[in-house]
Amino acid sequence: MKRSGLITTKIGMTRMYDDAGVAHAVTVLSVGDCAVIGNRTMEKNGYVANILGVCEAKAKHVAKPQAVAAEKSGIKPYRKVVEFRVSDDCVIPSGTQLSASHFVVGQFVDVQATSKGKGFQGAMKRHNFGGKEASHGVLKAHRSLGGTGMREWPGRVLKGKKMSGQMGNETVTVQNLKVFGVSASENLIFVEGAVPGANGTFVLVTDAIKKEQKELPVPTSQNVVESAPSATTEAETVAE
Repeated sequence: MKRSGLITTKIGMTRMYDDAGVAHAVTVLSVGDCAVIGNRTMEKNGYVANILGVCEAKAKHVAKPQAVAAEKSGIKPYRKVVEFRVSDDCVIPSGTQLSASHFVVGQFVDVQATSKGKGFQGAMKRHNFGGKEASHGVLKAHRSLGGTGMREWPGRVLKGKKMSGQMGNETVTVQNLKVFGVSASENLIFVEGAVPGANGTFVLVTDAIKKEQKELPVPTSQNVVESAPSATTEAETVAE
């Protein structure tokens, strides 16, 4: 069984207390208007997946291919559209509105988001280099990288050498985070621990693949619609 994930928005971090009064640092994720806007089928696409969208947007605010695809399918364009590959028993019909109760308190999830971009950084911050000596003739070079070249062979800087450069702004996945709480009324998920990305970042939440999950709602906790228009299978996925 492979269930669909959710597209959430990172709100920030706070603390919550368990029954023993112990404080836990949790990240608050908002599900918002996350809904299924299409499906992929084995007969037509060669694989099975649910297409989810979140944050309705005007056509002029999304890429033209996605705006045209949404218009042809008769759905509204969304700021974020993602495919989640699922098993045959976890297909959710198009038009189903998803909520935070898709996940259960106590289960483990994997989260994926774009980390904070920190710009061009030196080797000490980017790769945790120790730096040079603070005395003995070292002048204004305490945080410099040091030598990177070779001798006669190979006579070049090897590919992959740890050097200064762009730091952050990359896709990061954190596995096996525990769902500390779920607020169905406010459509919020409280995940124990830190989640990559700045506040307001889209975060993909899925069942943990390295943990055995039991008693999860299949395909989801919401009431699904009886039928789905076939045209929605043409919805395109935004590569973000």
